[in-house]
Amino acid sequence: MSGLGPVVAGRHVVICAGSGGVGKTTTAATIAVGLAARGARACVVTIDPARRLAASLGLQELSNEPQLVDGARFAEQGVEVRGELWAMMLDPKATLDDLVERMAPDADAGAEILANRIYRELSGAVAGTQEYTAMAKLHDLHASGRFDVIVLDTPPSRNALDFIDAPDRLTGFLEGRALRTLVAGSGVAARVVGRGTSAVLGVLGRVTGTDLLRDIGTFVRSLGALLDGFRARARDIKALLADPATTFVLVSSPQREPAAEAVFFAERLRDAGLGVGGLVVNAVHEAPGEVGDLSRLEPALAARVARTSDELAVLAARDAESVAGLELALGVSAVVVPHLAADVHDAAGLAAVHAHLFP
Repeated sequence: MSGLGPVVAGRHVVICAGSGGVGKTTTAATIAVGLAARGARACVVTIDPARRLAASLGLQELSNEPQLVDGARFAEQGVEVRGELWAMMLDPKATLDDLVERMAPDADAGAEILANRIYRELSGAVAGTQEYTAMAKLHDLHASGRFDVIVLDTPPSRNALDFIDAPDRLTGFLEGRALRTLVAGSGVAARVVGRGTSAVLGVLGRVTGTDLLRDIGTFVRSLGALLDGFRARARDIKALLADPATTFVLVSSPQREPAAEAVFFAERLRDAGLGVGGLVVNAVHEAPGEVGDLSRLEPALAARVARTSDELAVLAARDAESVAGLELALGVSAVVVPHLAADVHDAAGLAAVHAHLFP
């Protein structure tokens, strides 16, 4: 078994996807460790709300900008980091704010948008915002040239479908009929609906104490200046996903539902013209060895040992069948990580997983 080495070698972007609870965040971190150990400047990006990644990398917390990880802690576990290992956790709101500031025609216009109440509500409520900002951050890190490779941890796989479609969905919202009507604020549409709309908003303004007309007007005026930038960024993101230097690694467990999710996502990737580069199956039960002579044990204990061995053999056979089914459905060989005695929460745990991903 060659591990993930051939899958991720020479790649600039590695995207880990799969359902929740299958060790996807751990896998993404370990891939980054493995690439850094091979001399690369690697950055792992997570949007997992759990903070396991920071703890396993020895950081108090992760921010929206990459932080350098001390490689010495991995050297103590037998994994020498010859390159650089960086890590960050996506802050969708901060990323979108930064994007708006850069796309705005000038600093004053950017500040006006960020302070706008309508923008503040929409920036957190529009479907796909988190996924879009994750892709925008990935694009920016890749374009910066700071890193040889970026490893991206994604939401659970059903949401990851939104992740793929996010650039088109967000620009589609911004170009939708309702906003186009508002953008035409000084045109015929505004004159037709202007009186009724102004009256309604005026009432709302008096009730809430907020000048909604002013806020909507500011947002509408600003939107036109941003649309071209969002369209261009969406095109760049889609091109990055389809780039040969980008690969997807699906992460699963041998359990039925996560395995079905992995197959489902692989099909969706193919529909989008993208491919699966690698497959990692975590928490796989291994077949037990010979139990040996149990005659020296107490009868009750001997029976318990024999029963446990039989149950483990059944689990191992079931997992082996699941892994084989995944390999057949996805058309790639699986890299198997056995069921570990404890959750991965430190450098020792990552080093243990590393031994299987990069044998």
